[in-house]
Amino acid sequence: MSLPVLNSATYNLTVPSTKQKIKYRPFIVKEEKILLLALESEDDIQIANALKDIIIACVTTKDFDFDSLATFDIEYIFLNIRSKSVGEQIELMIVCPDDNETELKVTINVDDIKVKFDKEHTNKIQIEDNLWVEMKYPGLETFLNPQENIDDTFDFIAKSINRIYNEEDVWDSSTTTIEEFVGFLENMSSKQFNSVQKFFETMPTLKHELKFKNPKTKVDCVYVIEGLSNFFG
Repeated sequence: MSLPVLNSATYNLTVPSTKQKIKYRPFIVKEEKILLLALESEDDIQIANALKDIIIACVTTKDFDFDSLATFDIEYIFLNIRSKSVGEQIELMIVCPDDNETELKVTINVDDIKVKFDKEHTNKIQIEDNLWVEMKYPGLETFLNPQENIDDTFDFIAKSINRIYNEEDVWDSSTTTIEEFVGFLENMSSKQFNSVQKFFETMPTLKHELKFKNPKTKVDCVYVIEGLSNFFG
């Protein structure tokens, strides 16, 4: 006689970048083991692949496309999957920013952690009167390919170009190589290149702001936690 199949609850979530409604379940012990082994390895590639495997396994929506997710989508979805799996509260030890020495234990409810959108953020950047660059959000490759030098940075920005267009023509990955996009970036003025960099500087991020009083100095403090890894110490 075969063993009974364990049922798992499902939950609803909205993907921040696309606003797609998805359903997901908590991860099971077998999947948690994969994550723990990846974390023990301290290998960024193993950790990133573990995140991908868990998200794909736990999201039950049929038309869900992991490869279209932005980095902040991946972080937000995984944070919510983890909260339903091991607990909806996260305990962290932080250092009070006013004296940089007083340690304080804080508890954060995962439901309060959101992706923050900058009002000045746009993915369509006007370079000249009749020329625009449309950017796309970096995905899992951000975890897999860290930027170690200036060439890596230009390559990363070039891969984040969705298309370049004017009123008559469009240049995208079907007509243009990454090397050609890099050359296009290198021929920009500093002002034009800074406008492209602003896309990354104002890109949505997984962020939470804590307000509290330093128990030692009695000073009111604000502490910002940003990025998935910082929510787990």
